[in-house]
Amino acid sequence: MSYISCALRAAAPRRLPAPWRSPRPFSSTAGPPAEKNVPYQKTLKEEGARITGPSRPLPPSAEVVVVGGGSLGCQTTYHLAKLGVTSVVLLERDRLTSGTTWHTAGLLWQLRPSDVEVELLAHTRDVVSRELPAETGLHTGWVQNGGLFIASNKQRLDEYKRLMSLGKVYGVESYVLSPAQTKELYPLMNVTDLYGTLYVPKDGTMDPAGTCSTLARAAAARGATIIENCPVTGIQVRADDFGVKRVHAVETAHGTIQTPCVVNCAGVWARALGQLAGVHVPLVAMHHAYVVTERIEGIQNMPNVRDHDASVYLRLQGDALSVGGYESNPIFWEEVSEKFAFGLFDLDWDVFTQHIEGAINRVPVLEKTGIKSTVCGPESFTADHKPLMGEAPEVRGFFLGCGFNSAGMMLGGGCGRELAHWIIHGRPEKDMYGYDIRRFHQSLTDNNRWIRERSHESYAKNYSVVFPHDEPLAGRNMRKDPLHEELLRQGCVFQERHGWERPGWFSPKGAAPVLDYDYYGAYSQERHKDYAYNQLLADEYTFDFPPHHDTIKNECLTCRNALALFDMSYFGKFYLVGPEATKAANWLFTADVSKVPGSTVYTCMLNKRGGVESDLTVSRISPGEPGSPLAPAFQGDGYYLAIGGAVAQHNWSHITAVLQDMKLQCQLIDCSEELGMMSLQGPLSRAVLQEVLDTDLSNEAFPFSTHKLVKAAGCTVRAMRLSFVGEMGWELHVPRADCVRVYRAVMEAGARHGITNAGYRAIDSLSIEKGYRHWHADLRPDDTPLEAGLAFTCKLKSGIPFLGREAVEAQKSSGIFRRLVCFTTDEKVPMFGLEAIWRDGQVVGHIRRADFGFAIDKTIAYGYIRDPAGGPVSTGSSAACPCTPGLAGEAQSFCSKPYAR
Repeated sequence: MSYISCALRAAAPRRLPAPWRSPRPFSSTAGPPAEKNVPYQKTLKEEGARITGPSRPLPPSAEVVVVGGGSLGCQTTYHLAKLGVTSVVLLERDRLTSGTTWHTAGLLWQLRPSDVEVELLAHTRDVVSRELPAETGLHTGWVQNGGLFIASNKQRLDEYKRLMSLGKVYGVESYVLSPAQTKELYPLMNVTDLYGTLYVPKDGTMDPAGTCSTLARAAAARGATIIENCPVTGIQVRADDFGVKRVHAVETAHGTIQTPCVVNCAGVWARALGQLAGVHVPLVAMHHAYVVTERIEGIQNMPNVRDHDASVYLRLQGDALSVGGYESNPIFWEEVSEKFAFGLFDLDWDVFTQHIEGAINRVPVLEKTGIKSTVCGPESFTADHKPLMGEAPEVRGFFLGCGFNSAGMMLGGGCGRELAHWIIHGRPEKDMYGYDIRRFHQSLTDNNRWIRERSHESYAKNYSVVFPHDEPLAGRNMRKDPLHEELLRQGCVFQERHGWERPGWFSPKGAAPVLDYDYYGAYSQERHKDYAYNQLLADEYTFDFPPHHDTIKNECLTCRNALALFDMSYFGKFYLVGPEATKAANWLFTADVSKVPGSTVYTCMLNKRGGVESDLTVSRISPGEPGSPLAPAFQGDGYYLAIGGAVAQHNWSHITAVLQDMKLQCQLIDCSEELGMMSLQGPLSRAVLQEVLDTDLSNEAFPFSTHKLVKAAGCTVRAMRLSFVGEMGWELHVPRADCVRVYRAVMEAGARHGITNAGYRAIDSLSIEKGYRHWHADLRPDDTPLEAGLAFTCKLKSGIPFLGREAVEAQKSSGIFRRLVCFTTDEKVPMFGLEAIWRDGQVVGHIRRADFGFAIDKTIAYGYIRDPAGGPVSTGSSAACPCTPGLAGEAQSFCSKPYAR
């Protein structure tokens, strides 16, 4: 009999010092061995004799074709049928679950550090535990044995307490247990090194075959067609009369199905399927493994365990345990085989052994327990360990539902429903931006180095504590703005957003460059020594105020009292031009932007349900010179759009889709790389810029919310009088080649006035202090302007129609049932978001965004609240609102001061 301890001893001589052990060849191109078994009572490969052709005749056409019969394919097909799409076809190249789903562990944990993910998981749990059994009379294999998260230190337990707080908002039952209470719950567990645990009684596991076969049966009963043994060989894409690429048909060896919509649920094969349509699918395939033990006396009915610090999970498997985790040196599957079905790889013990140590430490009886089977199969992983969903930017009608990072079973129900809604209505019901393929810039989605590095790091850090200000080390320096080297020399600590290196804060210790990725020492890579940037990140691994709290304070207060320069060059900078540009602008933007050239307007863009897809500034411009990135030539009307750089691709895709759907005669031009952007903010900004710009900066000559083309240090720039921080200030939009020259001129003029460089950590603090909104924190696609206190951005008093207007007007008539409110704390405590909001002993919402306001010396938080009784939320006094006259800059305060009744 093979014992776990034997495997540990066999690999021990080859171990490297913790935390990264046992490097092996970087990847494996070997194909899978012959058939192996996973520890389920049945798999779908065992049902019936193998057939050589499609299980059913192909229809000539379909409204939707789903490709891939795993968890996501079955869930999406079921939810499409449930929402009334009867002409939906699921194509599986072999049998249902044959790719990656059949061997999955099937765990479901209800708590994640995201409100949307908690909702998605809750729906999956409801589908497999209640909805499908009631609908079909069949058992999905759901087992509710609970979940136990292990904390070996205070930081980990703090993370779990934050999860518990969010769980209370959604009614997820959970408890923080002491080591003694944990031992009472799980007698076989070693608790001597525990700080505490988080126990969630209603977590559990699913059976892949039971769940997927039941989903398929339920979908077929509602009219869906499930066709197995039918590989897809091609995707027909045709350009319409306006040159827009759209899905036309799906080709197979057994016939062609005409369809306007394809859903890529092909798992590790999703990248190849995307290539058939000219769509980039940024994922990689890796080996992912677990072992199943022999019978363990006393393990029956124990909860599943996640020991994050040991990077191991223990799944109850009847009277045994499945043991797996996430290692630092996973094996890449380089040559993804098209013939792979119901297959497994040989387990590489050199890679897997690091999990054995943690498992034995946590449950000591494992040291003398035999190994019944090993399960090592392929899984798809992505750059941020989150799925890829939504309509591909390259081809209309091509949707993604893949890259689930070994969480396809637990996220399948929630994501299947959202994807179905996305397909039918053009957008999901929930805020799915974190999964939307448009969160990645188009320059990254086919960059193999970036995909590989970031996917490795996300895999290796999957069980790491999620700290609020962590940054990746992989896939860095992909996009640098023109001031990058200048700021690096001055101690800039960069953040990564959308591939850009943007200033986070400025360290007085000097330069801290981001180095090439060293894979944390895996694959025989030499780890960087004395890595200054990594050490600065490590200093932030806390849920308290970081060591450089006072450094950021200095940036903020210098801006409030004198002036600061912010490099915002990573912003998206688009031109909307053409004969029907004003018609497009009127429809796209909530505010009236069709003003005279020289005006700048803060506005939102909405979806049909009135949710905020973006907030941005729109400037009316006059025609300029051909090929100029600062003032291009065009026929008709023109608008210059400045958009937060982290969401630029999302905005580009949203605007493009609207223009295509309305068939408008105008053009969207991206000049994000060609232009830099500097923002000089503070009460002394006018005095300094007056020395640099060749124009009068007085209120009369240069009013707030206007812009001009002017000269700065001999260079033509577009100056805008705007503020992101609530102080008097200007933005300078500068051609890339002139950025360093203009920057140096501004810094030289500002030196005698006490100017400082400042980064986005300061912007976050200053903006929340002033009450300004941040998209995808205070504003999301499931929030409306009325709920967010941004009604003033909507041209409701005009007769001009705009996208989402009907929904906003309907909400205004029926009442507001949730509102964004502002909180401050008397005690100086750090907050980061996701904390529950309590009122009179009841949870009424949770915090979306929080930061420390240095000018008022208080923690500030914003969150949406609701009336537990279901009534509307009223406005009231605002004693805790920080938007006071003491912070009155020239920009309008956005704080609407709402409070619950």
